[in-house]
Amino acid sequence: MDLQEFARGVFDSQPFSQFIGAQLTEIGATSAEIRIPIADNLKQQHGFVHGGVISYIADNSITFAGGLALGGNALTSEFKINYLKPAVGDVLVGRSSAKSVGKRQAVCQCEIYVVADGQEKLCAIAQGTVVPSGS
Repeated sequence: MDLQEFARGVFDSQPFSQFIGAQLTEIGATSAEIRIPIADNLKQQHGFVHGGVISYIADNSITFAGGLALGGNALTSEFKINYLKPAVGDVLVGRSSAKSVGKRQAVCQCEIYVVADGQEKLCAIAQGTVVPSGS
């Protein structure tokens, strides 16, 4: 199975990802990057990217990194996130990589950046556990 092709097919079949304009921009054997252009409908009342959008990019990029590391379909079994600073800018970027991979799980870390005026600023860090989906 070509994991790159598989990952792109899975991503393209996610209605929510398409709805918010997310793009799977990089795929590695144990890593993934997702980008979301920041639009007004993704912001909360103070003009910052909503925490739910930041959580989405962490969760989905963690799942892709872990799923690629595990060799196929996967699900996030848990994750935690630390919001470091408000996300204000043009693009949200989530970069995840598997830090430990076993037969039944992959533990992954994600750094979430906001790009403003061409500069990346770290706005959140997440860690999660990914398991094979069994389907």
